[in-house]
Amino acid sequence: MSFSPITHIRHFDLAVPDFDQQVEFYKNHWGLTVQHDDGDVVYFAAEGSPEQYITRVRRSPDKRLDLVAFGAADRASVDRLAQELGSKGIRLVSEPGDLQTLGGGYGFRFFDLEGRTIEVSAEVETRKHRKIEERESIPVRLSHVVLNSSQPEKMLAWYEEHLGFRLSDTLNHPHVGDLFYFLRCNSQHHSMAIARGPHASLQHASFELRGLDEYMRGSGRMIRAGYRKIWGPGRHAAGDNTFTYFVDPNGNTMEMTTELEMIDEDTWHPTIFDVQEPETSDQWGTGGDMDEFISNEMFNDSDNAHLFVAPPV
Repeated sequence: MSFSPITHIRHFDLAVPDFDQQVEFYKNHWGLTVQHDDGDVVYFAAEGSPEQYITRVRRSPDKRLDLVAFGAADRASVDRLAQELGSKGIRLVSEPGDLQTLGGGYGFRFFDLEGRTIEVSAEVETRKHRKIEERESIPVRLSHVVLNSSQPEKMLAWYEEHLGFRLSDTLNHPHVGDLFYFLRCNSQHHSMAIARGPHASLQHASFELRGLDEYMRGSGRMIRAGYRKIWGPGRHAAGDNTFTYFVDPNGNTMEMTTELEMIDEDTWHPTIFDVQEPETSDQWGTGGDMDEFISNEMFNDSDNAHLFVAPPV
């Protein structure tokens, strides 16, 4: 039985001032497929994913995280969640209804605690996809999204209470406190995470590759293409997944990963990892230590100026 009304993460949407370079990055280097292009908005799919798209890029003078979208089991689940959120005073952007975005479906949007636009939908048309073959170093799917927050404890409680997410693990500094909360909505160790930061922003988005060889080949391709690598290759302790982080043309951090841990709900107990232990950040010791430079890179630009303003459809 599902413990959350959310089944999985669908996509994240970005607004960027350097639109053409962002499209170039995803299309010709990161390994995504253009699913639809209307000139000012481009929808990108992962070849191995049934989702219509896993990220959307919008031309804009302002840089921001437009939206994070999650799936639900069916219309009844969407309606029930909307009613529950509304009864608790959560601000809805739209009531449940037929979606006009790529793939259609039935869903609604609302604001989270810090004003991000969140969408939950069901019955979105399945995209024709395929098996990713050996040595094919392109994303299979969107793995997870991490959000920076200046109030991570409150954000954790909000997502637990209102969307039914569960805490998988925590990264902690003995003198600073909790730095990172990994949250799950299914058997995947985390579909989202909340990181302590100076403001609300996208910390990073992560894309799953087929396996270790494909992950390393993809990481190497990005390095050879001249994109700035800020951390990796390595392997985290929490989630047990691999990581290589790159900065995209608009200053967002994008991660290539694989082998994210799957959880047995009946036996899992959350762990608090000490970030002062080198193995917490990187079990392999190949990626280099997590330091202040890397943290600052992932703080990103603040979304605060645009919160509680619903992005264009």
